[in-house]
Amino acid sequence: MSQEAGALGIRWTVGDVSNFGFEALRLSIWGAVRTFGSDAALAVVANSLPVEEARRRTGPVPNRVAWLVADGVPESLNTYLDGAMADGVAWKLAPPRVFPDRFELALDNDCILWDIPATIDAWRREKPPRCLIAADVKKAFGVFTEMTRPEPRNTGIRGFPPGFDLDQALTAVLKDYPVQLRSELDEQGLQAIALDHGRPAHIVPTEEVTICSPFWPHQPYLGRAGAHFVGLNARHLPWSYYDRPASEYVVKNWLVHRPEICRRIGLTEPPTR
Repeated sequence: MSQEAGALGIRWTVGDVSNFGFEALRLSIWGAVRTFGSDAALAVVANSLPVEEARRRTGPVPNRVAWLVADGVPESLNTYLDGAMADGVAWKLAPPRVFPDRFELALDNDCILWDIPATIDAWRREKPPRCLIAADVKKAFGVFTEMTRPEPRNTGIRGFPPGFDLDQALTAVLKDYPVQLRSELDEQGLQAIALDHGRPAHIVPTEEVTICSPFWPHQPYLGRAGAHFVGLNARHLPWSYYDRPASEYVVKNWLVHRPEICRRIGLTEPPTR
């Protein structure tokens, strides 16, 4: 990475996910360390379970990782949230920023990088800077589907330049489109619009970071720089595929790729928990 690139902070948000989801988080942290080096600040924000429990279930990671408690979503969003926060809506926004004075890269716990995607490299170099978001294989924007540009995107990877006020950007979208957020797809659509604030966000293509699962149109293979293992966080998926629980296919896909991921990030294969 060029010395011209700004300081980086990487944050993850994790809740009470499956054991494989925590295993993925551990590999995601080590992958980020190997990829972005010792200068990147690292933080994990825990919600719906104690920080120490999240830390224990994640397993050994570098001591410089900061473990934080999700301190609630911004007051400005409360009016628009479903009372039960269905599907974990808005936990990625608690807090909206962890490293407001740095380039902040927000990764889902099941998104693992082993090389710097070219798009992320370009994002950190560009002046003036803008936001960043991952590509998807299909549109999933909930109630915001008709209100944003057509490119499929997902919030497994988000990037914010120094000083970008995500709370303000989200509030501006909701003032224009005052809808109730009831699902993860609604939240994803909201963020997709907010990250385009000012200028359209950079999009990390699926050739660089695949949407990795065994179910079409997802991609059951690793990308050049990373992979996002969608579905791995669930302990049980409430549907079947060829008369077998869908969860079994998701776990099998993870176990097939895990040795190669460990090789790429320089770890021995982790034991199954």
